[in-house]
Amino acid sequence: MVSPKYHIFVCTSCRINGVQKGFCFSKDSVDIVQKFMEEAGDRDLSGDVMITNTGCFGICDKGPVAVVYPEGVWYGNLTEDDVETIMEQHIENGIPVKELMI
Repeated sequence: MVSPKYHIFVCTSCRINGVQKGFCFSKDSVDIVQKFMEEAGDRDLSGDVMITNTGCFGICDKGPVAVVYPEGVWYGNLTEDDVETIMEQHIENGIPVKELMI
């Protein structure tokens, strides 16, 4: 059984039929997922962090959106540049990034 310390969900606007279209997708959320995966690998955190792309969270005006569990911290208006900050401050040091929270 996989038991990561953190689980990061990132909206990629994936629909039930598998088609990706929507606000977060149009704002490069797929690249954000990829960046989270790269950062987890680069930081040797692959066993501690699971990254999952999701469908719509319903708050498109805040997108791209990510949620970090187990705390349930919501981040919005993300860019690829924000991923490093989240990984360093929140995932490695346990301090949520207040300026990115929604």
